[in-house]
Amino acid sequence: MVIGNSAYKTVPKLSNPVNDAALVGGMFRKAGFETVDVKLDLSVVDMRKALREFGSKARDADVAVIYYAGHGIELDGNNYLIPTDAALETDTDVFDEAFPLDRVLFAIEPAKQLRLVILDACRDNPFAKTMKRTVASRAIGRGLAKVEPTSPNTMIAFAAKAGSTASDGDAKNSPFATALVDRLPTPGLDLRKAFGFVRDDVLKNTGYKQEPYVYGSLGGDDVSLVPAKPAVAPGPQANPQDSVRRDYELALQAGNRDAWEAFLQAYPDGFYAGLARAQLKNVAAEEARAAAAAKARQAEDEKARLAAERANKAEQERAAAAAKAAEDARLAAEKAKQIEEAKAAAAEQRRKEAEAATAKALADKQAAEKARADLLAKQAADKLAAEASAKQAGEKAAAERAVQQPASETQSAAETQKVAALAAPPASTLSAAELAKSVQSELRRVGCLTSSGDGDWNAASQRSLMQFNKYAGTKFDAKLASIDALDALKAKQGRVCPLVCERGFKADGDNCVKITCRAGYRVNDDNECEKVQDKKPIATRDDSKPRDDERKKVESAPAKPQATGQIYCNNSGCRPVRHGCRLESVGGQAGYSRSGGGSGGTVEVCN
Repeated sequence: MVIGNSAYKTVPKLSNPVNDAALVGGMFRKAGFETVDVKLDLSVVDMRKALREFGSKARDADVAVIYYAGHGIELDGNNYLIPTDAALETDTDVFDEAFPLDRVLFAIEPAKQLRLVILDACRDNPFAKTMKRTVASRAIGRGLAKVEPTSPNTMIAFAAKAGSTASDGDAKNSPFATALVDRLPTPGLDLRKAFGFVRDDVLKNTGYKQEPYVYGSLGGDDVSLVPAKPAVAPGPQANPQDSVRRDYELALQAGNRDAWEAFLQAYPDGFYAGLARAQLKNVAAEEARAAAAAKARQAEDEKARLAAERANKAEQERAAAAAKAAEDARLAAEKAKQIEEAKAAAAEQRRKEAEAATAKALADKQAAEKARADLLAKQAADKLAAEASAKQAGEKAAAERAVQQPASETQSAAETQKVAALAAPPASTLSAAELAKSVQSELRRVGCLTSSGDGDWNAASQRSLMQFNKYAGTKFDAKLASIDALDALKAKQGRVCPLVCERGFKADGDNCVKITCRAGYRVNDDNECEKVQDKKPIATRDDSKPRDDERKKVESAPAKPQATGQIYCNNSGCRPVRHGCRLESVGGQAGYSRSGGGSGGTVEVCN
């Protein structure tokens, strides 16, 4: 059953799901499915009816597949498909207006060999932006949630890895649907490998932004959507040039212009087309030669007529000149015809030589294939004979030991030999470098190796295998790459080693993205956004040492001359004390000027 929901009533319309459903439905019909139901733009009532009817049809089926393209939503770890009439105003409406993925799995559960669900429903969900939460802590995820099927032989393919969204595409179909139609119908291709090719195609076409993912597991046998075509024994291969050669020989027998032009219209290119053009040139030369010969005969007849009628000399000369020109033209046409005949003969000879070489190469190839088939048959016969001889020798030796040993010892030896034969590891056909490169590639896939796989089993590769042992619970020798380690890695469907991001980054799928906090918040040591606290001014004691040093420097410096504001008076009058001078009281020492006439007084000292 194929479902495509595009015409949603309460959110913008999706352009591609209806186109994708038509494309995938046609692919399933060509793949040979007996029943293919394509349902478009289903309401909740229509989806319930369609799933119920398809569940009834799947009861007697070997393989049951459901493909869904449209909107999906993840709520509290559970996935839901959204019909076109869903409103989803609150988170609790999901339980009433959407279909859980478990209901889809229940519809295909009766299938006997394979149950496959393909979900192109990981698009960015517009309902989550307007949906009201009745419980603040209820989680509504981005994309769909990881799921692990409980029924055996069940696979669930997502268009994008859990927790991420898928692109609707810029073309008529989504990248995921286009890759599905290219890869799934390949006859005999195991589904696990087919979805691996789908993953590679989508990654390449989306610039490595969208990675499809598959959940569930199958058994050890290959499971393909389209069975492999039975092998056909090689027989004599018809040469595609045989029909062209037969038509060429028929045109050669006709040998006229119409035959060659019809051949060139049917086969305008190729080796025989070149030969036909050469033959056509030969026909044209023959036609030109015949025309020139006819013209020469007419000129001779005219000349003879004029001579018989005893025409005048001028007319006879003109007739003779015309006859000579016609003869020259005939000779030139004859020569051209001979040249074209030679070219046509050379082309025909090349054709015969090419056909002979082709026949010889075909005979040599058939002889080589026959010799190879004989050699393979002889090797197979020799191997069977050797195995038969070894089996007879083993049975004979076992019989002899049975005669010589007690029955219990014989049984113990036989059991020991059987256990040893079962425990013998299969021989690897890979070289050491190829094995190392394969193990490195698988280590990168499960997230344990970040460097490229170059086949050099270095220290980084050994540490990666040790990480795998730690998280997968295995005990492989990290010093070398082994077949057992490769098998264990291939058995892991998803990431094993956790993604470790630096401070300020968080894991998003297989990538580390930078944590962005809103204004006023910052990333703390636990990689969480916390509010930035406002810093209060703190009173601090000024450092007094620079101030004291400046004061001492000023005090130790010599005083600069400056005005004192004093007034000096004597018998002549009063005036301000001069710069650099001061007043002192003295008792009449020589060299001082006294104010007043007594033996003591105030003097102006300038030293």
